[in-house]
Parts: sequence; C-alpha cells; structure tokens
Amino acid sequence: MTTTPETDPATTAPSAEAHEAAENPAKDAIRDAATVVLIRRDSPMPRVLMGQRGKKAAFMPSKFVFPGGAVDRADGGLPDLPALPPSLEGPLSARSDPGLALPLALAAIRELWEEAGLALAHPGNGPQEVPQAWQGFYQAGHRPAVDRLQMIFRAITPPGRPRRFDARFLMAEAADLAGDAEDFSRAEDELSHLSWLTLAEARRLDLPFITEVVLAEIEARLDPNRGLRPVPFFHHAEGRSFLDPV
Repeated sequence: MTTTPETDPATTAPSAEAHEAAENPAKDAIRDAATVVLIRRDSPMPRVLMGQRGKKAAFMPSKFVFPGGAVDRADGGLPDLPALPPSLEGPLSARSDPGLALPLALAAIRELWEEAGLALAHPGNGPQEVPQAWQGFYQAGHRPAVDRLQMIFRAITPPGRPRRFDARFLMAEAADLAGDAEDFSRAEDELSHLSWLTLAEARRLDLPFITEVVLAEIEARLDPNRGLRPVPFFHHAEGRSFLDPV
C-alpha cells in the first residue's frame, strides 16, 4: 500500500500538512519523488545521463543514478504551464493522489536542473514571482516542459532502508533540452561524474538494484519492434515484493 500526502481540495497542490510531512518526514515515512531518464540519440547507440551520489550520502551512497529527488513545497504548482498529456497524467495519478501528478512532473524537471544544470524547457519569459527553488530556472528564460515527459516505471524503496521513496521514473528526450546537453556548469554538485552513457556502459557501473531494473525497461522501450508497454510498479506488502502494472 502506497503512502501519499493528502491534498487541499481547493487546489491541485499538496496541502500545508503534506508539505510539512514531506519536509520533516518521520524516519520510516515514504516520500513522493521523481527521477528523470534522459535519452540522447545523436550517436549510433542511445545514451542516458547518469551521475554518482556522494559516498557520505544517507541514501544509496556512491551509487550511480539518474537525476531525481523528492517532491518539494516549491513544486506545488507554477503558472502558465502546458497541460499534462493524458498519457502522463493517467499513470502519475493511478494508485496515487491525483493532486500529485503535476508536482511530480515539476519535481522531475527541477531536480534535473539542480543536479545536472540541464533544462527540460520551453523558451519564454515566465512570471516574476516564483519559489526560490525555481528562480534560477526562470531567470535563464525557461518554462518547465512538463508535456515532454512520459512515465516508464514506479518503485517504492523496500522497508528497512534509511530513506524510503515512492519514485516515479519519467523519460524525456535530450533533444527537448534547452541549451547544450554537455553543459553541466549550472549543476549544484549533488551528483559527480555526470556522463552520457550507453546502456551497456551504464550496466558496468555500481548501480542500485532498482536502477538495473529500470535500465532493462528503458531497453525494452527503445526497441522499435515492441509495442506500447504498461508502466511497471515495484512495491511491497506483508513482507513480499511485487512487480505489477501501475
């Protein structure tokens, strides 16, 4: 059974109580999170962006991961955004609080900006007043391209880990980035060794188990001979783990 914040019925943003719980989680709390899988197709083999977590990190130290992190108060909603396509809003809302769909998509884009300095964005001047976490993004002339994301996987961290997340893995095309895909100069140093890697290269790194599973899902989705795929959901109940569709 997943744990998600309640929402204020007057808005699609999580409520103040939910924000408080997210920013000051109990030790065993499950935090909603979003992870970005960028696909780059300008070489013979598709590549993905990965970086290494710090060796002193409480969660997955020294592991190579995709950019991502927990939903933040700042992701509650921003003005003048494209609508989420039904193909994204549907799986983000399934077996979850529908009010989290937009914050999850925004969290994915914000975390990519913070951890890699890359903007999945449409050009254009945004509003003058935005949360501090989004100010650099908007000041650079970007608007979050939430309509360029697709959900490919969902996973809840198993019990007993120092941190637990209900993570939605969202895929996007590197061609939709604003600016140079090699320019990580705006990154906030949360990840080191940021690199574009083929799937074979990525599999040779020190990866979390769930990242290995997601790489297999990415490979399947990049296969032109395969049709539409359901979004797998890795979760736990009564001492057992399950992998079934969202």
